[in-house]
Amino acid sequence: MPAIASRGRGRRTINEINMVPFIDVMLVLLIIFMVTAPLITPSMIDLPSVGKASRQPDQIIQIILGKNDSLEMKIKDQTTAIALKDVASAVKRAQGAKDSATATNSAVVISADKNVKYESVVKIMDTLQRAGIQRVGLSVQLAN
Repeated sequence: MPAIASRGRGRRTINEINMVPFIDVMLVLLIIFMVTAPLITPSMIDLPSVGKASRQPDQIIQIILGKNDSLEMKIKDQTTAIALKDVASAVKRAQGAKDSATATNSAVVISADKNVKYESVVKIMDTLQRAGIQRVGLSVQLAN
């Protein structure tokens, strides 16, 4: 109920908000947050770990995906340009599919520019997987 002030001749009401209940509620909430904040444990994310292979690959075939989605295949020091539809057959030729021991111990590493869409990288991985190529990895840049 608004307070009534009498000054002089007439009566008029004072329209003010009572701030005391508002301050009481804010102080109670502040105390609740101060008590519960130390009790909340930060969530931990279990990141996958990288293990070391028991045997190093005999050869590493590197698929390089450039800024404009251009593909290159690099084996040792030789770099050749290839198309997406020819990636699987070129990798199989490079692995030497006749010799099964070399084919199973050849690793394929996909290196992509940081501005390339992830969809392009997944297309290459999918193409290689559908062709039956087993050891496919992604090249990463370690933070210093």
